Amino acid sequence: MKIKKWAPLAALVGATLALGACSTPAPGDDNPTTEGTSASAGPTEVRVGWNQPMYSANQNTDHGNATANAVINYMTQAGFNYYDKDLKLVPDTSFGSYEKLSDDPLQVKYTLSENAKWSDGTPIDAADLVLAWAGLSSNLNDKVETDEETGEVIVGENEVFFASGSPGTALIKDVPEIGEDGKSVTVTYTKPFADWETAFGVTMPAHATAKLAGLGDDATANKAAVIKAIQDNDRATLAKIANAWRTGFDFTSTPTADQNFASGPYIITEYTENQSIILEKNAQYTGDHAGKIDKIIVRYSEDPQAQVQAFQNGELDMLAPQATADTLTQLQALGDKVEIQTGVDGTYEHVDMVQDNGGPFDPESYGGDAEKAKKVRQAFLLTIPRQAIVDQLIKPLNPNAETRDSFILLSDDPNYEKMVAENGSDFYKETDIEKAKSLLKEAGVEKVDVRFLYGKSNVRRANEFVLIQESAAKAGFNVIDGGNDDWGTMLSTAQDKYDAALFGWQSTSTAVTESDANFRTGGLNNFYGYSNKTVDGLFDQLQTETDPAKQAQIQIDVEKHLWADAFGTTIFQFPAVNAWNSKITGVSPISISPTIFSEFWNWEIAG
Repeated sequence: MKIKKWAPLAALVGATLALGACSTPAPGDDNPTTEGTSASAGPTEVRVGWNQPMYSANQNTDHGNATANAVINYMTQAGFNYYDKDLKLVPDTSFGSYEKLSDDPLQVKYTLSENAKWSDGTPIDAADLVLAWAGLSSNLNDKVETDEETGEVIVGENEVFFASGSPGTALIKDVPEIGEDGKSVTVTYTKPFADWETAFGVTMPAHATAKLAGLGDDATANKAAVIKAIQDNDRATLAKIANAWRTGFDFTSTPTADQNFASGPYIITEYTENQSIILEKNAQYTGDHAGKIDKIIVRYSEDPQAQVQAFQNGELDMLAPQATADTLTQLQALGDKVEIQTGVDGTYEHVDMVQDNGGPFDPESYGGDAEKAKKVRQAFLLTIPRQAIVDQLIKPLNPNAETRDSFILLSDDPNYEKMVAENGSDFYKETDIEKAKSLLKEAGVEKVDVRFLYGKSNVRRANEFVLIQESAAKAGFNVIDGGNDDWGTMLSTAQDKYDAALFGWQSTSTAVTESDANFRTGGLNNFYGYSNKTVDGLFDQLQTETDPAKQAQIQIDVEKHLWADAFGTTIFQFPAVNAWNSKITGVSPISISPTIFSEFWNWEIAG
């Protein structure tokens, strides 16, 4: 057995060719056959265990922004850059290039490769970039209503709404200027943006979006129609385009031909709902990251024990489970048949509370008394046994594990200690049942029902729920089991069905503005109605600040408000356990999304 550990997180700054595949040898097979075990022996496949099924090919929408979608899209969609094993941002010039033309104003030119094509053979060009601007910037959106019970956006038939928007792209107010070659665009920011290199890129195909919108079947005409609608601000046409972009690429089983497009090395060929998804080589891909493996199968299970058993049985070749101590012990028992990498993941566990659903944490439940609602939130947070969760569930995997006490910074960030010393998290450092009771008494509340959402089949989270339920009951909270395996989609669409949620936020970049979408009023990941104008203003400052010391202070100031407002609480940084069959080489997981799938194009099966 070979066990590797990641470098400390302080390193962070701030389609279709159908092949009859043969499986890799099972980890416990001492006399494997040679068929399918090397690139020259015939078609190869790798089977990866993952915890949550994909549900949208567009991860840039309010409901589609999830790691479950991102890890698949990482293999099917190309981009201007990616993070390498050292978390350095590396340009992918085989897809396209970008160049900063000026600092004042900030102006960037994006140029797509002449060879870049969608999986149906349609060139990727300026139309796709102009559509991405419309989808990401929110600058064309109408002011739409939100369902008071569910929190879901209500978009009328003739209303334009793509998504809540990306903080960086929102600063590009004007429609991108298309180059004479039709393969490039130039964007101009209204003010500097610290993370401009990761702010913009291709999202969904313009010609396919237009077809889903009912504009026609001809790809060239559809591209022209998208550009014209955006440039002319044609609201009637834009309403159709926006709806197709936002919802047309959602699916939970094998997508239709009109939904299934790849710009990267692989394309989805089969999807069995809640079970597995199959990716095979994209024949139209000519970039630098063509994979060596013919077929990648991702199999889904929330249960890490079931994943380990499947690995032992030879049904999986790789896995990145939300591990328990038993998970690691079982993997270690496989000896040299398995490679294991442990470390600290770029994901943190937390509990958030809904503040606008008429529930126990909503001021409207107390006649609009915001202070009373805050005391109830504070009381609930004081009952969450953060240290007990770490001691019982995390330390067996990472003996040095501690509670995470920051919403924004990773536990190994050089500014973490200063953040924790100043952000006000010490109010919740210890579980304090008596203080919780006192706050409820001050609020005039004796018993509170809390509908609690988490991944039902996730063993670790089920254990966390029990610990939270038992602790909260001591202070007068009746924590109702709302465990559901559809928790991911429920977060943004079913706020009427839960009051608090337990899940993890996973970093997808090292951008200093990454947390903006979580806490800004109406932000992409702010599902709970939280709104603080001072916090919004601080994020406005952070977008344009390039001095690292000033960035750190702004982040501290943001957190002071989050903790003082009783937004929620953090619990722990994820312990990472990645494992793969020793016969597979080139595996290099990273701490941020896409974790074990990182640089999949290097995977190879040894003979």
